[in-house]
Amino acid sequence: MVDLASRLSRPPDAAVGRAPWPGHEYARGWGVFGLPFDTGHVLALRVFPQSSFGPYRTVWHRTPEGRWSIHVDGPRPDLACPRYYGPACESIGTARVRLAFTGPATLHVTMDRPALDWVLTARATPVLAAMNAVSCVLPLVTWRMRALVRAREQAARALGLGDIRMRGRMPSGHEGILMPQRMYYVTDAAAFLDDVDLGGPVRLSRSPRIGTVALPARGILAVGQAAWQIQDPTEHTPSRVDARWDGKSGDR
Repeated sequence: MVDLASRLSRPPDAAVGRAPWPGHEYARGWGVFGLPFDTGHVLALRVFPQSSFGPYRTVWHRTPEGRWSIHVDGPRPDLACPRYYGPACESIGTARVRLAFTGPATLHVTMDRPALDWVLTARATPVLAAMNAVSCVLPLVTWRMRALVRAREQAARALGLGDIRMRGRMPSGHEGILMPQRMYYVTDAAAFLDDVDLGGPVRLSRSPRIGTVALPARGILAVGQAAWQIQDPTEHTPSRVDARWDGKSGDR
């Protein structure tokens, strides 16, 4: 079993760093790209110790009826995932998100409001392990080559992730690119949201979507980064300066 607990619990070198390319803002870390449940609910988790605006964590939830909400533990909601996905959400709020590894690859996620209790276990298959080994050594510039990005998307479909796109337009209008370096299947999970049992993990025939952005059709935990083109430099710079958060509240 892969030891995610040791790898993902290490503190980052800096909470605010540099985007991979000029004219972009970024976030670097890990999370559950998406986890569909057999009840129709979908959960996602983003844990970004580094970003253009400082560290943040978010929990995403989709109801069986298709209503999305994003809950932010970070400097401000508009400096976290809602910056890019907020227009596709019915609800955006703040919350305290706590993380605890209870085993080498078992993660316990809790949130105060709405009350979430979520346990998941991830694993790597031989195919994923081989792909991860290659992905980790490919230079960052390969993510700017459309042919290689498409090849990665085709590989993701072969892994059962559905019709996901690594590069495209976000609900906010930002042009973004997701750059996972390592991926692991979420094989076991249980979650209760405000005492509602969300059921068990499932592989869907079609990818769930937030706006027009497709999420994985099966549970995937990924490590990597994402970058988005800056839309308005006059807005981006003050927002970066105004962000004030140390990323520690979720562990208190």
